[in-house]
Amino acid sequence: MADPQTEVTRATILQFHDAFNSHDVDAIMALMSGDCVFENTYPPPDGARLVGQAAVRQAWESLFHDSPESHFAVEELFACGERGALRWLYTWGPPGAPAGHVRGVDLFRVRDGKVAEKLSYVKG
Repeated sequence: MADPQTEVTRATILQFHDAFNSHDVDAIMALMSGDCVFENTYPPPDGARLVGQAAVRQAWESLFHDSPESHFAVEELFACGERGALRWLYTWGPPGAPAGHVRGVDLFRVRDGKVAEKLSYVKG
């Protein structure tokens, strides 16, 4: 059995993932700390670094507005203490049309049951 912090980290990441696939920005932000950090995969080469609830909220709102059919499938989840790694397959595109996709990984840090850091990386 994993230590209690690992279990909290794993559960928080899975809740975050479910809220993300529901495109529920309020639920996502409720799972993020007030001083949250999100490092996006765009623009290349390093992506944008967003700090704080307002900046991160705007990123999620823009993503879901621009890609309403987006979906992240979990390929693998690993957690140890306050750190977690989620390997994913991101797909987008209107139903019935060929979907685009990309694979990547998110590195999480969970503090007090909230996502404090989400660093995103993409293959390609």
